[in-house]
Amino acid sequence: MEEQQLLRDPRIELTSEVIAYGLGAASYDAYTKFIEGLENRDINVDWRYYNDGKAWLGKGLYKWTGSRGGEKEMTVFWLSIWSGFFRVSLFIPEKVRVDALSLPIDDETRKKIEGSHQMGKLKFFPLIFDVQSDKIFGEIYTLIDFKKTLK
Repeated sequence: MEEQQLLRDPRIELTSEVIAYGLGAASYDAYTKFIEGLENRDINVDWRYYNDGKAWLGKGLYKWTGSRGGEKEMTVFWLSIWSGFFRVSLFIPEKVRVDALSLPIDDETRKKIEGSHQMGKLKFFPLIFDVQSDKIFGEIYTLIDFKKTLK
């Protein structure tokens, strides 16, 4: 089956039922567990329709209070819904690649970091995870926690 990004109609209201239908039962269970795990990390997912990508995307936002009392926020990852899975996309600053490689991650994720190329002139490299179950949550959460430290 060909990979197909879903949620491309801005007129369809994004609900948990719409997400569940696109993902299917098993992947939706993983999605709800993933969202619950984010709550423990003080991360909220803000869903919006983006005209440039012509799709609904979830922005994983980490918010904190700055030293002067102002509210700060950082986009930690992007979330998209595909036919039968959801995709978590993290963009890690190139200058901390070596630090990312020293994290307690498995060999497959380490190879993903080593093989990821900087995006043009942007000083970030992408890490993309296609998620159907909770098997790789540990890897993703480790990278999310790492990215939060870069604020």
